[in-house]
Amino acid sequence: MGAIEDTYADLETDEVSLDEFREAVAEKVEQMGGLADDETAAMLLAHELQDGEVNGIADVTPEMDEAKFVGKVVSVGELRTFERDDEDAEDGRVLNVEVADESGSVRVSLWDEQAANAADELQAGDVIRVAGRPSDGYNGVEVSADRVEPDPDTDIDVQISDTYRVEDLSVGISDVTLVGEVLDTDSVRTFDRDDGSEGRVANLSLGDETGRVTVTLWDERTAAVEEFGPGDVVEVVDGYVRERDGSTELHVGNRGAVEAVDEDVEFVPEATPIEQLELDDVADIAGVIRSADEKRTFERDDGSEGQVRNVRLQDDTGDIRVALWGEKADRDIGPGDEVLFTDVEIQDGWQDDIEASAGWRASVVELADGATTAVGDDEASEKEATGLGAYADGTAPESGGSDTDATDVGANADADGEDVEFTGTVVQARDPVILDDGTETMSVETDADVTLGQTVTVRGTLRDDRLDAEEVR
Repeated sequence: MGAIEDTYADLETDEVSLDEFREAVAEKVEQMGGLADDETAAMLLAHELQDGEVNGIADVTPEMDEAKFVGKVVSVGELRTFERDDEDAEDGRVLNVEVADESGSVRVSLWDEQAANAADELQAGDVIRVAGRPSDGYNGVEVSADRVEPDPDTDIDVQISDTYRVEDLSVGISDVTLVGEVLDTDSVRTFDRDDGSEGRVANLSLGDETGRVTVTLWDERTAAVEEFGPGDVVEVVDGYVRERDGSTELHVGNRGAVEAVDEDVEFVPEATPIEQLELDDVADIAGVIRSADEKRTFERDDGSEGQVRNVRLQDDTGDIRVALWGEKADRDIGPGDEVLFTDVEIQDGWQDDIEASAGWRASVVELADGATTAVGDDEASEKEATGLGAYADGTAPESGGSDTDATDVGANADADGEDVEFTGTVVQARDPVILDDGTETMSVETDADVTLGQTVTVRGTLRDDRLDAEEVR
């Protein structure tokens, strides 16, 4: 083959035929007045044809004059007509198609005859090659198509489905319908757009049997955080999946909706055992609140006021302090409550220990009693109700549930009351005082002034799983 044929073969394009490429090369040579031979002209044309070719849809930007890409059709909108400015002109037609590849998705607008043909022939799952002009649309980048051709020989690994579960979500898909339980909501935040208008955004956390996902609501759809709360079952309609800070999010714009549905959804929390947490992790942790401090306020560098509240969370493998920031500090959770904290950041804590920070990205999900009994290592279900299990109902465990020596924990106390002695660390300093000796907990009725972390010995009468202290030392 000659230089023209070799260059054309390297293009691997169906946009022009070999004969058309040869003609274009001849025209290029003539235009350049003999300054380029066939090989140079062929290379220049190849560069022009490849200009705008992107590696993935995520690389398409509004600044590009033209973008060329291959993607899978994930949804086809309705063919719509509109009146042109010229009263004598025929009505225009437009069809919006959502196209995705493994890197992302984009809306492609087809016009007039091309739109009418696509409405009859194009369907979800088809792979197409697109060349068009990108622009900044309402929900992100949009492409006004100049050319659209089928490309059945290219494989695009993007799932097409009518109804999704959380585990099915992946970046690039749209037109998502998903049913889940509302786990947590946050407040509506406002921001200024480039055009000077005010936008609104809010998040809610949604879970189903396969996992959980953050749902980002825009503008009118932010009303859902006022309408729904934890425990409600809702259906997200026409959502689209985006990636943010390495996490998958489901977004809902004004084309989508969040609606109440009468369905049963069982959310099963998946959490990292506390003993496996490491510095700089972003993790989900679950367990029972064993102690809770009072809320504190502080002044930020910019003069605004912030607030924080610390709680200590325990699972079957250990415990950790969790700092609740902002509105999360107002959550009505305390000792005995079973809670899932999502997307907490593991940071340096007090006395070289680690702690969890529940900031704006985190969610606080209150769980049903017993939901976290299996959280931790595989032996959790075989453990007796000490430590974590002891707090499941907000009280100390039954005295008969321990194998420790009776002289230490009063295991022989009966229902009528019996004098016992117990030594442990204060894990709750308010009524009732709760002590933990590392094996068992004890709920203590006392007016003594004790502080968190203090080791004390109490003696008194044990009745109904609570020790009425006569002596504290």
